[in-house]
Amino acid sequence: MTIELDTDTMLAEVRDGIGWMTFNNPARHNAMSAEMNRAIPTIIGTFANDPTVRVIVMKGAGGRAFVSGADISEFGERRTAVDARKEYDAIAAAAQRALAKVDKPLIAMIEGYCMGGGVITAMKADIRIASDNSQFAVPAAKLGLGYGYDGVAALVELVGKAVAAEVLFSARRYSAAEAAQIGLINRCVPVADLEKAVIDLATVIAGNAPMTIRSTKAAIAEVGKDPDRRNLARVAELTEACFRSEDYREGQAAFLAKRSPNFQDR
Repeated sequence: MTIELDTDTMLAEVRDGIGWMTFNNPARHNAMSAEMNRAIPTIIGTFANDPTVRVIVMKGAGGRAFVSGADISEFGERRTAVDARKEYDAIAAAAQRALAKVDKPLIAMIEGYCMGGGVITAMKADIRIASDNSQFAVPAAKLGLGYGYDGVAALVELVGKAVAAEVLFSARRYSAAEAAQIGLINRCVPVADLEKAVIDLATVIAGNAPMTIRSTKAAIAEVGKDPDRRNLARVAELTEACFRSEDYREGQAAFLAKRSPNFQDR
């Protein structure tokens, strides 16, 4: 199923329980425009509300980039004057919130350049798998622009203070192997194996109990918050719902019968 959008710079479709969101601006190495950011909440919302979608994968079109950063050609018009910058930032923030809040597993399939805002976007994924020819950088220090607290905090949480400082201060490029070593991505695979590796993982996840995954994703999200801001009651509620579910009984029955479970998210 293909999802109709108001722009052709983003693509969205559902195949075999996987929602695919594609950054489709290959002529500009999938540099993120305001138009692309504006489409993300619509896509993610559609996937979130579709019971047939068990996993979401985001990727870049063209084979040369995941997302090469923000579209610098828009900076003069959209990211210089205060009012224009506020509007641009609000659109980008809404896109990032949609990625951060979706309760289904989100995988970033990274091939080629993953720069600046592309790194921030990839960090919203629960799992990041990259081809071995990928490159990563946050080049803000080479452009003179300011980086907001949320992006810096997310990087620190993922790789630690010292590594985040090196990434941000140096603005240098990291290979996929280096990105895996510092914890920026889960792993890198040969470029020829990337799509299969992502589909294989997504398929395994899609076959597992959605309610269990939803509760564990919620728990993982709370770990990164200050203790006094954690919604542990919500985690407990989701966990208890698993034990009361038909899927829990199906999991037990399938285990005893030595067959694959058929989870229905209820």
